[in-house]
Amino acid sequence: MTEMSSDALTMVEKILGRTCDAEVVHAGENHAVRPARMIAYDFPGYTDVMFRQMREDFGITELVDPSRYVVFIDHMLTKKNAKEQEVHQVTRDWCEFYGIELHEGRGIGHQLTAELGLATPGDFLVHFDGHISGIGAFGALGWGIRRDLIEAWVTGQLYVDIPATTRFDLVGEFGPGVDSRDLVHTIIDLVGADGCAHQVMEFGGPGARSMKIDHRQGLCGMAMFTGAVSAIFEPDELSLAYARDVARAEFTPVLPDEGAAYAARHTIDLSTIVPQVVQPGSARAANTHTAADLAGIPITKAFIGSCASGRIEDLRAAALVLDGRTVAPGVELNVVPTSQKVHDQAESEGLLDILRSAGAHIAVSSCDFCFGYQKPLAAGENCISTGVLNISGRMGSSDANIYMGSPFTVAASALAGTIAQVGS
Repeated sequence: MTEMSSDALTMVEKILGRTCDAEVVHAGENHAVRPARMIAYDFPGYTDVMFRQMREDFGITELVDPSRYVVFIDHMLTKKNAKEQEVHQVTRDWCEFYGIELHEGRGIGHQLTAELGLATPGDFLVHFDGHISGIGAFGALGWGIRRDLIEAWVTGQLYVDIPATTRFDLVGEFGPGVDSRDLVHTIIDLVGADGCAHQVMEFGGPGARSMKIDHRQGLCGMAMFTGAVSAIFEPDELSLAYARDVARAEFTPVLPDEGAAYAARHTIDLSTIVPQVVQPGSARAANTHTAADLAGIPITKAFIGSCASGRIEDLRAAALVLDGRTVAPGVELNVVPTSQKVHDQAESEGLLDILRSAGAHIAVSSCDFCFGYQKPLAAGENCISTGVLNISGRMGSSDANIYMGSPFTVAASALAGTIAQVGS
């Protein structure tokens, strides 16, 4: 067993330590921390309220450092109605007034944060939405702080309890038809829905280094379903190379110290992971089953996309399964690339042609499918999805059922017309 040292720090302790006045920080302490960037997406009742609060309640008419603020328009893009335009115009006006970087219609903000070089190794970013944890794939710390974002917007900092860390040592490599989505649900089954509550999940080891960047993003983006506030990978040459290509400034990555104190430590062999499917209701451990156990349940809809999927590796997986085959009668398969850049790459690789030939509908990148705004599910429908949530009403009617799985499993299920796994 590795001996723990009070001088040895986790990645999170190192990252947060350099954002505040304290020389060293430890889990459990409370400190004022200064994020490198503060991010939001516009949504009615959320950003419009915060915009008004900043100006009317706090009297802020000029930002000290507008470069630290970034806003995305990635929700409510598909109906093109007056309500959509009103919401977006408020955001456009606000960003213009304060001189804030705004990106509209280019893809899902959590993906664009990586593509645009806004999250480099060693950075600390905050967002309203917890799925910003996906940037942990690059050795950055993304923390969803909900409405506490107003504190950061107004003061440039916020007070946080430094979180403890649970360490996951990954070994081996994924087998055919398996990816990080199956690993996510295996971990939830292992530790429970609150097994990492108020903590950060730290991933390392040879298995972590064997994972593609897209899979790391998908894994980190689902951290909240263990109760964690975020997740982070040790940076390696793969993630550092990505960061070097897009970074806007020099960066300094961090690694955990030998002997750092962890709340818990787990070793997982990726070669033992099998396809997983989550039953409707929530992503809690009790709802997680092997795809084989749920095989045969009929579906009417299938969805590949969201901030936890829809990247190039996910589209390659779906194309591999669907190539030369056709989606089952009565099943509608919708595919949403995570960004315009991913869409264009998938088009150039011929992946979208394969998916279209199989009967898939390719949609413009946005969050609208995932939260039931675009093509909502009808009562009685069964959908298998790579989306981030399967609670009642998430994708439409509260009387529809949402199952969750990997893009391999979703594509195989779309072919079968029932829940299925690759090779079944």
